[in-house]
Amino acid sequence: MDLRSLKLKEQYRSDNDNIIADFFIPCLSNCIQFDRAIEYVTLQGLSTLTLGFHNSTPSARIRMITGHQFTISDLNTLSKIFIKNGNSRINFNPELIRDVKLEIIRKLFTSGNLMLKVAIPSSEEVDGTFAEKVGIFQDANGDAVAFSGSSNVSFDRQNKNYESIDVFTSWNDKTRVDIKKQDFENLWSNETKSVSVYDFEYAEKHNLLKYSSEWAVNFN
Repeated sequence: MDLRSLKLKEQYRSDNDNIIADFFIPCLSNCIQFDRAIEYVTLQGLSTLTLGFHNSTPSARIRMITGHQFTISDLNTLSKIFIKNGNSRINFNPELIRDVKLEIIRKLFTSGNLMLKVAIPSSEEVDGTFAEKVGIFQDANGDAVAFSGSSNVSFDRQNKNYESIDVFTSWNDKTRVDIKKQDFENLWSNETKSVSVYDFEYAEKHNLLKYSSEWAVNFN
């Protein structure tokens, strides 16, 4: 697995590129760790990411930081998966494809290969929700590829949003990549000004997670 061997562009845009096929899949297939900060995570996007990632790199690690708003169905299911002592709260049916995907997510979480944290603005200077969009791939050779931009979903093939990302590599722009890596580490360690970052379990138990406005559309 070698990120440096990939022929990467400095920018990918939906009008000219298939961002998933041209950028995400090659990088995911050649890294041992993927760090991602996004405004919100969807269960569908997360299951697609974990399934695709760990088929190619079984021992790889994902660290994800997301905002605190979720759809009702996603939050209810994620709460059952990402509670360390709560796995008995959900029973998966191995005959259902959806449940097989959820079981993969749960196993990755319990093994420590998938970690999810929640970022919440903690200052009046920050309006709304956490909305940073950055990602970092790291391989076994110490090389890294960072990107900024992209949509809110995480590796979701169904996403049809127009989007663009800027790409930086450690072999061509080490300073920029190091800054992105340090910014993410500061977030992960809850050392970022005006934003508080919590383990998902802590945020769920202390009622810090919210339903997104989509409930008004999807409610039957």
